[in-house]
Order: sequence, then structure tokens, then C-alpha cells
Amino acid sequence: MKVCNTFGIHFIVRKSRSKAGMCQIYVRISLNGSRREISLKKYVKESKWDRNKGKLRGTRRNASETNFFLEEVRGQIYDAYHELANKRRSFHIDDLKNYYLRGGEEEYTLLRLMEYHNLTFANTLSKGSLKNYRTTEKYLKKYFKDWLRVSDVFLSEINYRFLSDFEFFLRKTFPKEGNKGLSNNGIMKHLVRLKKLSSFGERLEWLEKDPFAKYQIKFDKVERGFLDQDELTLIENTDFELPRLKLAKDLFVFSCYTGLSYVDIMNLKQIHFIRGIDGGKWIYTTRQKTGVKVKIPILPFAERIVEKYKQDRRALDRGTVFPYASNQKLNKNLKDIAAACGLNKYLTFHLARHTFATTITLLNGVPIETVSKVLGHTKITTTQIYAKVVESKVGDDMGKLSAILSSKEQEQKDERISNVPH
Repeated sequence: MKVCNTFGIHFIVRKSRSKAGMCQIYVRISLNGSRREISLKKYVKESKWDRNKGKLRGTRRNASETNFFLEEVRGQIYDAYHELANKRRSFHIDDLKNYYLRGGEEEYTLLRLMEYHNLTFANTLSKGSLKNYRTTEKYLKKYFKDWLRVSDVFLSEINYRFLSDFEFFLRKTFPKEGNKGLSNNGIMKHLVRLKKLSSFGERLEWLEKDPFAKYQIKFDKVERGFLDQDELTLIENTDFELPRLKLAKDLFVFSCYTGLSYVDIMNLKQIHFIRGIDGGKWIYTTRQKTGVKVKIPILPFAERIVEKYKQDRRALDRGTVFPYASNQKLNKNLKDIAAACGLNKYLTFHLARHTFATTITLLNGVPIETVSKVLGHTKITTTQIYAKVVESKVGDDMGKLSAILSSKEQEQKDERISNVPH
């Protein structure tokens, strides 16, 4: 399909601030209603310039040479336009401008790298990860349009200034009117994805050097929320009449006792239940987010919930262990559950995974290496995020020990006093 564009070239002059009585020549390119101007680094007397014809008046040598140069420029821009149009793709005026300035060499752009990355990893990245990359792409496009006034940038243009301005842009951007802007960690995640893209570009040899070499990505430390045993027991013992709340409660509690994430629970099938090395029932599955295989012994609390849905028509129709519920609706229903239970906590489905890591395992003496294995973490440092909670337990336990030792010491003193002859 042939590209149809409204395209024009015109030469104009602007008064020079440095050279009195002289004007600098610019070429103005028009494409589909957009205009760009490029300085040609040539100066002429304003009185000698024909504004209507866009050239110098007269036939003297200087005028002829200048006008011949302008026609050469016009021809080069026309050639650049036709070369891009013949590639049968839509293109922006900045693409044409850059193509002309680079003498016909078309450099790889950031959005082209993003597109190639998403196609290359379409079958290896999770749906959630791909969705996050597309969100980053949307912010980049908005940054190009609102901040840089371009449709795309060449990879060679990504430098420290580009990254710094993009971060500033994200801090000042609000997704919807009245909504909160991005958090610092949310902004850093977009920059992390951009860093991964640039590393991918380097491996492809599309990018000569790492633009993030001197750029620091700084995450704020966030305390991981979780439910303590009393709060979890309260939710377990609270009955709900509404089916949506019953399902949300069961899925949440199941996650609390298995450590499985939302997407892995939704993908769970009967074939994932295997007889383990201890003779008990285990879950053998693969985390969708990381592709890491996990083996989880099923605790009685989780097994009871599985049994509850064995004959559920919604689950049977899907061929899965549980009926489907979107993550968004589950989180909304969890807010209602928290309110009904009188919990002053921001309840989300991911909180269940944190609860498993802390209240169910670490606080009950399960070694951190075992917890890391069950959670499917590739690095134990990821699991150590939860270790601060264990520190609080150590403090409580040592406090109890101190009280016991003090009591024993007092008993010994009392015994010595009672043995003193009167």
C-alpha cells in the first residue's frame, strides 16, 4: 500500500542576531500538517532575498551559487522522502528530518527496539511482564509527544540528560485527572525496564554504549505488609453470604498457606498435585513470572479449600482447581472482607504471599533457605526482605527468656534466704 502524504519544501530567512543586516537561510519541511525548520548555515542580505520564490534575486555568481546549493538541498530532501515512502511504512516528519541529516542512513530507534524486544520475548516473558513493558512504552510515547515534541528518538540520542528528563517527566505526570501520580518505586520500575531494553540493544549491537553507566536507579525501602496469626484466623473464621466474597476469602487463605501468587493459583490444575517424597500431597508447578519450578507440601488448611471446589462447575468448566476471578475484582472484594472483619489494613491478594513468608513459615521456625525454595525465589536475598519480621520474633523470644531467667534467679535467692539459720 502506497504511503500518501502532504509534503512540501520551502526556503525562508530569519534575521541574524550576530550579523547586522544579514539573514540566515532555513529550509522548512512540511509533512501532513507538521513543520520543521533546519538551519543551512548560510547568510544573505535581507534586501537580496525573494521571500515569494524562496531564493536570492539576481544572476550574479554569488546568487547563482547560493540558489544552486538550495536546489541541491531540495533534491536531497525529496530523495530522503521518497526513500522512506518506498519502504511502505508511515513515518513522522522527525523521521524525515533525521534521515536527511544523517545522509540517508537510517538509525535504529527506541520504539523499534521496544517492538523487537516484545516480539522476541513474547513467548518467554509472562503476560504481566509484557503488559508492564507496554505501559512503559505508553509513557515513553507520551514523553516524546509532550516533552520532546517528536514521535521517536534514535538510540544514539539516549543519554544521561534523556534519562534524567524522562524521570522528571514521570514525576510530574498524572495518569488521570484527580488520581495520584506515580510513586518513586513505580518510576524506578519504568527506568529498570528501559535499562533492560538498552542492555538488549547493546547485545544486538544497535547501541554503542550503555546510557545507564552513570545513572543511578534508587528504590525506596518498603516494609512488606502481612497478616499476623490473629488477623488471619479472624478472616478464616468469618463467614460471608455473598459468593464473590466467599471465593475471594478462599483464594486468599489458600495463598496464605501455599505462598502461590494470584496468576499461579488461577493456572493451578489437578495434574499439579503430586505424591511427594514424604508420601504426602504436594503441588508441583512453575511460576509464570519467573519460570522457576516450585514444589510445595500442601498444609491441611490449604487442602480443605481444594476439596471444597472439587465439584464446582465453574472450576470444572475451566479445567482448573478454582473458578476464575480477575485480580482487580479480587482486590476489590478483599477490601470488603477487611472492612467486614474490622481490619485496619490495606488488604491485597499479594499480601497473602507475604503472610505465608512471615506468619506461616519464618515465624514458625522454618529455615529461610526452605522458605526461599518454596516461594520460588532465584536469590535468597529476595527472601531476606522478610527476615526483619523474624528479628522482631527473636526480640520477643529473648524478652521471654529474660523473664524466665530473672524468675529462676529470684527463686534461687529466695531459696538461699530460706536456708540461712535464724
